[in-house]
Amino acid sequence: MQKRVLTVIIVLVGISMGITLLPAAWMAIGQTNNFWLNNSLTNGLIGAIIFSLLSLALVEPITTGVKKIEKQLNEFSLTYLLFGTVGAIIGLTLGLFVTNPLYNLAVPFVNSALPILIMILLGYLGFRVGTTRIDEWKKIFTPRTKKTENPEGEVLDRKADDHFHKYKILDTSVIIDGRIYDIAKSGFLEGVLMIPNFVLYELQYIADSGDSLKRVRGRRGLDILNSLQKEDGIVVEMYDGDFEEINEVDSKLIKLAKLLDGVIVTNDYNLNKVSEFQNVAVLNINALANAVKPVVIPGENMNVLLVKAGTERQQGVAYLDDGTMVVVEDGQHYMNEHIEVVVTSALQTAAGRMIFAKPAHSNRNIKDDSPEKKIEYQEGKKD
Repeated sequence: MQKRVLTVIIVLVGISMGITLLPAAWMAIGQTNNFWLNNSLTNGLIGAIIFSLLSLALVEPITTGVKKIEKQLNEFSLTYLLFGTVGAIIGLTLGLFVTNPLYNLAVPFVNSALPILIMILLGYLGFRVGTTRIDEWKKIFTPRTKKTENPEGEVLDRKADDHFHKYKILDTSVIIDGRIYDIAKSGFLEGVLMIPNFVLYELQYIADSGDSLKRVRGRRGLDILNSLQKEDGIVVEMYDGDFEEINEVDSKLIKLAKLLDGVIVTNDYNLNKVSEFQNVAVLNINALANAVKPVVIPGENMNVLLVKAGTERQQGVAYLDDGTMVVVEDGQHYMNEHIEVVVTSALQTAAGRMIFAKPAHSNRNIKDDSPEKKIEYQEGKKD
């Protein structure tokens, strides 16, 4: 449809050019008095035929150029385009007043090329001023509410500085994880949660996977998105644009975050590091979970259930309710039992926190690991 409309426009231009220019051409070759050749109908028809042939070669590159322009414009917000257009119009209007006296001067360059250059420069400057000062323009055109009679009841507006990011862009891993719903519901994430289309397509691909585990995870992610969208107080927006020149979803997320000055919310360790390297702000849910885990102090007692053997000799491994691993010295003698342990040290790693401990009875110099001693220890705990 677009190509047909473009062809019709080119043919109409050809008709206009034929009616306007062909009479001069007939005069040049001495055919002025030839009524059958030199008339509006013939001239328009000849122009239409010539430009229709030209359209066969011009339509395709023009259509491709228009699509590229549309793609570039879709990457910008409506506010950006609106203020940019207004700024460019103001700049061109100012340039018209500035260059108007120059046309009356008898200097070749000053009255011809210089006004055009000034118009282009002022139009560009107006566009830049309009797009780089959007927040200030909004404040100018936003009507101020009247102050209440009671000064103590006034609500102060939150001033968003350079460190405030409006958009929180969710990646696939954090949606499938599911904890983002509880965090957003609790109110710890301000601004707008943005779901790009390419992330939604990846979730749909995972949900349609032949692997049952991937299929369950993908469907769970889609359920989380529906829950976020239905929750009152949580603003969720979709981003319809795409970056076709980029294949990887992670790279698209980084590109989008740079474009919108947004923050990527993820659980992906590698995406976290790459984003930090490219100066893109990141919120990692795993880092948040590690930060809010309770802090243990050496010498503190805790009761744990030993579930498996450790990597070193006679070590046992237990887990706290939040998933923290507890490595217990000489814990193999108490497998599948609840015992009291004393924390000796804690280690923070990229994967999480590890706690090292030893049985509490070892402080009372009980070294015998015979079954009788174990029974005696358990009975002493009950007493």
